[in-house]
Amino acid sequence: MTTDTTDVLVVGGGPVGLFLGVLLAARGTDVQVWERRTTDPVGSRAIGIHPPSLDAFAEVGLAEAVLAEAVLVHTGVARSRGRVLGTLSFDRASDSHPYVATLDQHRTETLLRERLGAGAPSALRTGTALVGLTRHRDHVDASGIDRDGRPITLRASFVVGADGARSVVRDLLGIGTTGRDHQDRYVMGDFADPEDPGARSAALVDVGPDGVVESFPLPGGRRRYVALLSGDDALMDPAASATAVDAPETERASRLAEIVRARTGVAPDATTCSMLSAFGVRRRIADRVGVGRVVLVGDAAHEISPIGGQGMNLGWLDAAELAPLLADAVRIGAAGPWPAYARRRQAAARRAGRQAEANMALGRAVPDVVGIGREALLRSVLALPTARALARLYAMAWA
Repeated sequence: MTTDTTDVLVVGGGPVGLFLGVLLAARGTDVQVWERRTTDPVGSRAIGIHPPSLDAFAEVGLAEAVLAEAVLVHTGVARSRGRVLGTLSFDRASDSHPYVATLDQHRTETLLRERLGAGAPSALRTGTALVGLTRHRDHVDASGIDRDGRPITLRASFVVGADGARSVVRDLLGIGTTGRDHQDRYVMGDFADPEDPGARSAALVDVGPDGVVESFPLPGGRRRYVALLSGDDALMDPAASATAVDAPETERASRLAEIVRARTGVAPDATTCSMLSAFGVRRRIADRVGVGRVVLVGDAAHEISPIGGQGMNLGWLDAAELAPLLADAVRIGAAGPWPAYARRRQAAARRAGRQAEANMALGRAVPDVVGIGREALLRSVLALPTARALARLYAMAWA
């Protein structure tokens, strides 16, 4: 069996692995991206693209294509029981991109695939699964199975695990994770946007006493709703829910629409639901970012709550910082590891994780008297000049 060679093997062809491949190809580094899936990207899944990620996209000419399709969210509005508590403006959150962009993940992945194909036409190998890694002083041998079930081998100077929360790369390295599972359960769905025209480009967060409902505009006149579930809502049990279902069950779509209407007064049309998914929340961080010439990025290295929309962006920023290190190491024949990189990225993940957990705490169901106090606190905070700093925090200006 012939062993091919490459400078960098990226395991995982989701948004993070694809972006790392694009960055490496732009630097003239030979790269392969192995992706288990054989199908084209589908589903909206993660949608938020924050200013630091857009800056990183701009470096490889990708920001313009993303922004041509995305909705630009300039404000966030906090509401409760039919009343506006305050507004955050993202206009000063970034000098280059003073907004948060929203775009269905499948479109973002498709744009990344197209950009990778333009820079390295043969880099992406779909239907290819990693099964083994053998580390050496000056290279790593990877073994896998291709889309026809045949064994393949590849010799790479470096391997990057961008293969998600259930990372095969991390398992093969024997790296453990620490963290916790949260009790919070959520359901999200995409509907035709029922909000008033003046709110259709705003992110809305309703923090009423029955639990949070967040919503975000999407291209095509749609809106993503995310609602905290009550503990006894068996219909929306995450364990029974598929991810990014193309044709969700009418009953479950109607249930989410009912939750949104009861808590916000806005009634999405259940027949327009194009995606529905219930999910639990957990926070994990890998005990190590990598071993020798093998590095972890994205959810393989750190998994946080999706509330706040920072997880995918964290992975992109991992890739943006790692790519020049890998390219330079390949060019000069260095080996790594890069402890300063590991410290910075794990620190960023911990910060984002704490912020996501604070967001969750703010949206939990509470007794009426506590809810009234929460509303008063939010009114005060959002009315202060320091709300600008809060907008920068939510837009990941610190990243």
